[in-house]
Amino acid sequence: MGLYFNLPVKTLPDTPLSVVPEEARRVHPTLGGKQILAPWVLDKLLKPKVPKDAFAVIAFTTSDLWPGAGWNYVFGEASLRDRVGVWSIARFGDPETEEGFRSCLRRTMATGTHETGHMFTIEHCTAYECNMCGSNSLSEADRRPLSDCPECMAKVCWATHADPSARYAKLSEFCERQGLKSDAERFKALAAALR
Repeated sequence: MGLYFNLPVKTLPDTPLSVVPEEARRVHPTLGGKQILAPWVLDKLLKPKVPKDAFAVIAFTTSDLWPGAGWNYVFGEASLRDRVGVWSIARFGDPETEEGFRSCLRRTMATGTHETGHMFTIEHCTAYECNMCGSNSLSEADRRPLSDCPECMAKVCWATHADPSARYAKLSEFCERQGLKSDAERFKALAAALR
């Protein structure tokens, strides 16, 4: 997150699931798994905790999320206005194997940076195939690049004062270290194109 947004990241203390009230929980009506209401997390849990010196606060959980009536689940949700967001790793696979870990890490990075992008007031991208495009399934999300399109990248860099070429170079190095080769190559090519 720090590399993606060119900002320092601080970790707040963990919050136990026991603080989530019954009205913000459900058992999925067809699949039977336990879920937490994402808007409750945003409004009741996170909004009161945004530090004065923070740009945003985002939580992540292993619990499955749903955004409200009529919805099955959501990978994450964020407020364009209130500087809060949440994402879940519940549907990202088993990180116990090396390949499973890489897959879970990439999905975590994509969802966390996507939702944080919303907190930078970036809406879903419809101009290009980019990290800020909406996704309605895991296979659709996996096809999306970790990188932003030129329009969304410009918004991130304007908001964070990041140098786009240096940002891409750092992201390429990070992805290379994590074994995310195609993402590393894409960020490297983007950095080179901007030099």
